[in-house]
Amino acid sequence: MDLSGSLLSYASHGSLSIGFSLSAANGILWNSKRIQKTLNRDPVLEPPIITVNTVLSLLAVDYPADKLACYLSDDGCSPLTFYSLVEASKFAKLWVPFCKKYKSQVRAPFRYFLDDPISSSANSEFKQDWKKMKAEYEHLSLKIEEAGRKSAPCNLTGEFAVFFKVERSNHPTIIKIIRENKQSFGDDDVPHLVYISREKRPKHPHHFKAGAMNVLSRVSGLMTNAPFMLNVDCDMFVNNPQVVRQAMCQLLGSDSEREIAFVQYPQCFYDGPKDDPYGNQLKVLVEYLGRGIAGLQGPCYDGTGCFHRRKVIYGLWPDNAENQGRNHTSINGKLDDYELLKEYGKSKEFSESVTYALKGKKDFRNNLSDSLEAAFHVAGCGYEFGNSWGTKVGWIYGSMTEDVLTGLTIHKKGWKSTFPMPDPPAFLGCAPSGGPAAMTQQKRWSTGLLEILVGKNSPIFATLTGKLQFRMFLFYIWFLSWSISSIPELCYASLPAYCIIANLHFLPKVQDPAILIPVAIFVIYNLLTLREYFKTGMSIRAWWNNMRIGRISATSAYLFGVLSVVLKLLRLSDTVFEVTQKDQSNSDGDETNGTIKFTFDESPIFVPGTTLLLVHLTALLALSLGLRPLVLDIGQGVGLGEVLCSLWVVLCFWPFLKGLFKRGKYGIPSSTIFKSTSFALVFVYLCRTSWG
Repeated sequence: MDLSGSLLSYASHGSLSIGFSLSAANGILWNSKRIQKTLNRDPVLEPPIITVNTVLSLLAVDYPADKLACYLSDDGCSPLTFYSLVEASKFAKLWVPFCKKYKSQVRAPFRYFLDDPISSSANSEFKQDWKKMKAEYEHLSLKIEEAGRKSAPCNLTGEFAVFFKVERSNHPTIIKIIRENKQSFGDDDVPHLVYISREKRPKHPHHFKAGAMNVLSRVSGLMTNAPFMLNVDCDMFVNNPQVVRQAMCQLLGSDSEREIAFVQYPQCFYDGPKDDPYGNQLKVLVEYLGRGIAGLQGPCYDGTGCFHRRKVIYGLWPDNAENQGRNHTSINGKLDDYELLKEYGKSKEFSESVTYALKGKKDFRNNLSDSLEAAFHVAGCGYEFGNSWGTKVGWIYGSMTEDVLTGLTIHKKGWKSTFPMPDPPAFLGCAPSGGPAAMTQQKRWSTGLLEILVGKNSPIFATLTGKLQFRMFLFYIWFLSWSISSIPELCYASLPAYCIIANLHFLPKVQDPAILIPVAIFVIYNLLTLREYFKTGMSIRAWWNNMRIGRISATSAYLFGVLSVVLKLLRLSDTVFEVTQKDQSNSDGDETNGTIKFTFDESPIFVPGTTLLLVHLTALLALSLGLRPLVLDIGQGVGLGEVLCSLWVVLCFWPFLKGLFKRGKYGIPSSTIFKSTSFALVFVYLCRTSWG
C-alpha cells in the first residue's frame, strides 16, 4: 500500500496536536490543524535532555510542519525545563531541515549521533553538515547540563521572570509560546512549540497525569484545535519518522470516522539490559496479548504513543459521529450554548472550539497569541468545578492508571482502537532500571488497575449498561485483577515452608501416581511459556528472568498495590502517584560480566520478599539439621515435593539471597532485614502450633 498516497487526499484534514506527559513535572502536546502531542516530566527523575530529544524527534517527523503543533505540560513548573525547551527550539531550526534533507531514519539526536555514517559516505556536503550538527548538539547538551548544576538555569528576568520564587505545588498558570509557525511551507519549517504549566494550589486536586492531559486538551483546543492528538511520555522519542502518516491512514476515512477512536502503538524500549532482568520490556506481552486483543475492540490505551481523535476525547459516541456536521453538537449532538458551557466549562471561547471540533470544522485559529487569555482561564485549577471534565469528558479521573481507565471509557461507548506494529517501531523509550524503580512502576500499575476494577467505571458496568463487547470485558477483568493474584500467590509461596516446619504435606508422595498431575502441569506450563519467548527471539535466560521477576513482583509490588486500594476504600489513606526515574544509560552501572545486579533500597516493598526467603531458608535449615524428617513413602509428614517447591521459591528469590550478603545498593538494607526477620519468626512460631 502506498501510505503517502493514501494520506495526500486527506492532507487538509490530517492536522495533529502532539503532547508529552512528564510524570511529575512536564508535558508536551502537539496541536493545530494538525496533530497534537503531549508529555509530562520531572527535571530530576526525568532529565531535561531526555525531554529535549523527544521534542526534537517529534518536531522532525515527516509531516507538513504547518499541520503540527507541540505542547509541553510542565507539572513541576521548572525553569530548567523551560530553559531547555527554549534552547532546543533554536537547535530545531537546524536539526529539522537536516533530518528532512538527508532523510534520517532516527531523529532523536542522542541516538542519531551514536553512529558515524560519515566514514562510509562519499557526500562531502553531508559530512560537513553532519559534523556541524553534532557540534551544535554537543553544545546544546553542555548548556543544559551546566544549567542543571545551578540553582537557577539563567537569570530569572524577561521571559523567565514568571519563574521567580515559584513553588512546585503552588503557582499560577504559565503558558509560553516558544515558537510559532507562521503558516509557511517547506522542509525548513518547524512546528509550533508551546510550554504550559497549569495552575496548582495546595487545596485543589490536580489529578496527576490525567489532569495535565485535560489541560493540554483545552489549551490546544483553543490555540490550534487539531482533530487528532498524539500523546507520548518524555522518554518516548519517535523512532519511525513516517509514524504520523501511518496513523492518519487508519484514522482518516468514512468507516474509520465511525469506528476508530485511537491508534495505540506498542511500547518498545532501546538499550534494555540484556535478557530483560527486571521483566519490564514487555516483548512477549505485546506480541501475544497485544495481537490478540487487536482482533476484538482493539488494545487498551497505554498512556503513551497513542493518536487520539479529539472529538472522542470530548465525549462523542460512535452513533453520533455522522450527525456532528448537521447538529449544534456535543456529547449527544443536541446541546445548546448553555449546555456546552455546563458540559465543558465556563469559557465561551473554548465552547466554540468544541463545536468546531465536534462538527469537524477547520481553521479555528490562525495566531496562537490570540487565544492566550482564554488559555490561561481553561488552565486554571478551578476551571473543572461543576462540569464534566474527568467524568464524561477528557481523560477520566479515579485511577492512577488513568490511561487504561480512559481507554475503557472509550471502548464502552462502542469505539474501537487499532494496534499497528511497524518496522522499525514507531516509538522507543527507556524502561526503569534497578529493582526499586521496577517495583515502583509495578506497584503503581497494580494499584491503578485495581482501582478501576472496584470503582464506578468497572468493566462489569460497562458491559451491562454500555457497548463493551463480552470478550473485551473478559480481557479487562483479567487485566484489572492483575494485582489480586498477589494474595493466592503469597499463600502458595508460603505453603511449602509451612508444610516443612509443621511436618505436613500438600502434594502426593513420589511413590503415588497422583504426583504426575502437578508435575505435568508444572512442566507443560513452563515449556509453553518458554516456547513463547523463543518465538519472540528471546533467550532462555530472558524467560527465566521474567518468570523470576513475576514471582517477586506478585509477592511485593502487587501486594502493596492491593493494600493501597484497600486502605483507600476504607478511607484510611489515599493513593500516591510515584514517578519512576528515567535514565538514558542501558544498565545504570549495574552490569558486571554481562549480568545485571539487582538493586535495593529501604522501601517496605522489599520486606515481603525478604520475609518469604527467610522463612524458606529456615524451613530448609530445619530439614537439613534433621529437625524435620523427610518421608519418601506414602504417609504423613513432609515429602520430596514440598522440599523441591521450597527450593524453587528460593531459586526465584535468588537476587534477594545474594542481597543478604552484599552492601550498598546491591544489598538489602539492615532495616529491611530486621523487619523481615521479625515477620519470619512470627510465621515460624505460628507454624509450630501444628507440630505433632
